[in-house]
Amino acid sequence: MRFTHYFIACLFLLSFAIVSCSDAPAAETDTTETTTETTTAAPHGKGKEYTSAYVCPMHCEGSGSDTAGECPVCGMAYVDQEEHVKNGHSH
Repeated sequence: MRFTHYFIACLFLLSFAIVSCSDAPAAETDTTETTTETTTAAPHGKGKEYTSAYVCPMHCEGSGSDTAGECPVCGMAYVDQEEHVKNGHSH
């Protein structure tokens, strides 16, 4: 008797699975082209601390220089402004 109940339950579950999965639509593939935007590294603020060739990562007021060096305010090493913006830094 127990075997009959398990057998009927298995048949029910199997038939349910077959019926429910038969109407599934095929997976659609995305055929749209992906475009990548290339942006040039542009200053992301106004003032010498944003527009100089070398900038302080903390954008301390009055920092920034045309040559590599250290920030006079916080002492951090200047980074290349283009690399700083290109690496995903934005405000």
